[in-house]
Amino acid sequence: METILAIETSTHQGSVAVLHNGELVFSESCGAGRSHSSLLFSVLERALQAAPRIDRIAVGLGPGSYAGVRIAISAATGFALATGAELVGLPSIVALGEGEFIALGDARRESYYFALVRGGECVEGPVLLSAGELTQKLAGYSLPVLASEEIAAIMPGVLKLCYPCAERLARLAAQGRSIVMRGDLEPIYLREAHITVAKKKDFLTS
Repeated sequence: METILAIETSTHQGSVAVLHNGELVFSESCGAGRSHSSLLFSVLERALQAAPRIDRIAVGLGPGSYAGVRIAISAATGFALATGAELVGLPSIVALGEGEFIALGDARRESYYFALVRGGECVEGPVLLSAGELTQKLAGYSLPVLASEEIAAIMPGVLKLCYPCAERLARLAAQGRSIVMRGDLEPIYLREAHITVAKKKDFLTS
């Protein structure tokens, strides 16, 4: 018997859910992202009122909005320190839908990510593909294709728009499934971070 708080903010449509002994006692959507952190914290306050004790906190780690995921991780880490709750991270894309489906996303720089999700588990990917590679990859499947935003490389009518759901994250965490990180959490990176180093200025004068 346990109470799980789930936080999902990897897209612009975030959500928070509380699962108590397998029963959903709180679920609410909110705007997510750098400019909507205050909305998330007000939702978290209401979530905690529905569950006076939190045993486990599940966070969606993306792929998705780096700022959004970092906000969720920061909030979850703070609550974990204050409550002693276990902190776990799951790929956000496993919470896009039920059953078996393909999860896609725009990874920028003319690339896209592809993942195959089956029964709440990411069984392939996420991997980065070019537009041509993505088209070729999709030709080998006849499964629902889900994404949280329109993708230019995908023909209209093929893609179903939806958002990762905090309740699904909570239920997977309750079963100990699809957990990829524990304790110190980090967003799921699709590529190495690109850091631009400032050029050194020459202060010497002739």
